[in-house]
Amino acid sequence: MTDKLTVSVLGTGIMGAAMARNLARAGHTVRVWNRTRSKAEPLAAEGAHIAETPAQAVQDADVVLTMLYDGPAALDTMREAAPALRPGTAWAQSTTAGIEGVADLAAFARDHGLVFYDAPVLGTRQPAEAGKLTVLAAGSVEGRDRVTPVFDAVGARTVWTGEDGAAGSATRLKLVANSWVLAATAAAGEVLALAKALDVDPHGFFDLIAGGPLDMGYLRVKSDLVLDGRLTPPQFAVSTAAKDARLIVQAAAENGVRLDVAEAAAARLERAAAQGHGDEDMAAAYFASFDDKPHS
Repeated sequence: MTDKLTVSVLGTGIMGAAMARNLARAGHTVRVWNRTRSKAEPLAAEGAHIAETPAQAVQDADVVLTMLYDGPAALDTMREAAPALRPGTAWAQSTTAGIEGVADLAAFARDHGLVFYDAPVLGTRQPAEAGKLTVLAAGSVEGRDRVTPVFDAVGARTVWTGEDGAAGSATRLKLVANSWVLAATAAAGEVLALAKALDVDPHGFFDLIAGGPLDMGYLRVKSDLVLDGRLTPPQFAVSTAAKDARLIVQAAAENGVRLDVAEAAAARLERAAAQGHGDEDMAAAYFASFDDKPHS
């Protein structure tokens, strides 16, 4: 099989747009669709074909890549695409959909004869734009030659977690990884808020831990976004992070585990969104520590 494919990208938000752009730059024929068309239109300059409907986007596709807000959005979009889906088409499902969501999507794939790959990604705007995401993937060994060029175009590394996409092993690993990301983000916001409340220069704290086991590049990156007021455009938006946090809490609860930190992180993110920070970087959960936006 040629490694130049026709790839349909459904969902061109922060991540989907970057993935579509890198697919086009890799020489694949790319068709994109987004419910808000204006978010897809800039991709025409990269050689992507803008489709009016999901069905138009998936016509004659070798691979369909979904990167939508959540599981229900992905399922609704694929239902709209269903009349044009060919049996045997590979579906790389990269939406963070949660365990139940993946099961629903895999059932749709089975009913329509699609080859389903559970394929969430690790990374935010910057690695997505650079084609340096980490793809977590599960799915049939037979047929991987179709999705591998797609994963290679959008990511620097693919981690295969299993041979059955419907089992959701890639999504399970993604939820575990995101639980750490969200905990670290919440901790970064709280340490800045406490430093402000106690009139401590946060850079003094950073100097204190520099080079030791408590130091962390991610802490510094997220803290700089807050301290420098660079919360837009987001690397990963507050509203999307809140959705992921709830999926993590739900998955844990359904398996007999209580995650107090994840529950608190979800609440912080939801509070920040309610304060008007939903479209800012998830580091803006910092503002959830205050009743009103603090003065800089």
